[in-house]
Amino acid sequence: EGGGRQGWRGESRGSPQQLAERYADLAASHSEALRQREEREWHNARLRQENARLRLENRRLRRENRCLFRQALLGPGPDKPSAEPGEEAEALRAQLGRLQEKHRRALRHLRRCRAAGGPEASGAEDGELDELLLEEDEQP
Repeated sequence: EGGGRQGWRGESRGSPQQLAERYADLAASHSEALRQREEREWHNARLRQENARLRLENRRLRRENRCLFRQALLGPGPDKPSAEPGEEAEALRAQLGRLQEKHRRALRHLRRCRAAGGPEASGAEDGELDELLLEEDEQP
């Protein structure tokens, strides 16, 4: 037996300095892997928070949309003076344009999140998103 060279079964092969260098390399690799894992977990948590915020915003916009359409269908209440039909229609068109632009921006953001490999939505919401994206692609 000489020079630090021994058989296989868990016995060392190489000098103590080589083994120490190998161990240091393994420790550094392990530390880097842990750092990357923590970074991924932090990024995923941030994406989940953003996803939750966007879901809440989506719900709010849907409620607002329903309310606006209900108002448009029912007309002004008894305490509100009726606006000129042309003015009201123009205001509704402007409001519709703003809502459509918000909707397009939200869909673009969802596309970017999906392309970046963000957390997947649940089955129903994912199908709904696919339907919305398909509708938007079909529009001019």
